[in-house]
Amino acid sequence: MKSLRALILGPPGGGKGTLSKRLVRDFDFFHVSAGDALRREVAEGTRLGRESEAFINDGFLVPDDVVTKLVVGQLARPGDRWLLDGFPRNIAQARELDRNGVDIDLVLNLEIPEAEILARLGGRRVHVASGRSYHVDWNPPEVEGLDDETGEPLVTRPDDTADAIRTRLERYDDLTQALVDHYESRGVLATFQGTESDVIYPSMKAHVADMLARDI
Repeated sequence: MKSLRALILGPPGGGKGTLSKRLVRDFDFFHVSAGDALRREVAEGTRLGRESEAFINDGFLVPDDVVTKLVVGQLARPGDRWLLDGFPRNIAQARELDRNGVDIDLVLNLEIPEAEILARLGGRRVHVASGRSYHVDWNPPEVEGLDDETGEPLVTRPDDTADAIRTRLERYDDLTQALVDHYESRGVLATFQGTESDVIYPSMKAHVADMLARDI
């Protein structure tokens, strides 16, 4: 199978998860989620997991070099066709990957209007105990404000308020701009704009297919 080392970037609520699943389905990518990998290492009690858990328990972010070791370990597998998701999040982490010899062939960068993300996240309602999620417009509960299975009240998560969403987006933009510039300067960045994953994905799929058809 032809190799392709890809990275997907996108703001919170931008549809990155939906698009990643489609890319994995259509191109047989090995999906590497840094967050999922970290939680798995902690749960399994590995050396990196124990090291990471110590920082988490003390209320600190896991250092970039520790997360990089974790991600690089996930990428050391036959086939070399993977889709990296959730790392790097900033330019320092990208440089850590560079120092570890991880070259990125393609960066899929999502640009979604703020108004669309406010509508997506601002309309989300959750049942805290189960984690079930609804949307007031696109996936409403059978009874407004109540979970379908238990009848218990649904809530708006604190980070789904309009002010919190805008703060998250500003933080994302501040961290990501240097990252985008870094990969654009290397000629591996492809940006996709829009408001619907169903509209964005055909262009993204065609671009990935074209990359796989080339000699890279």
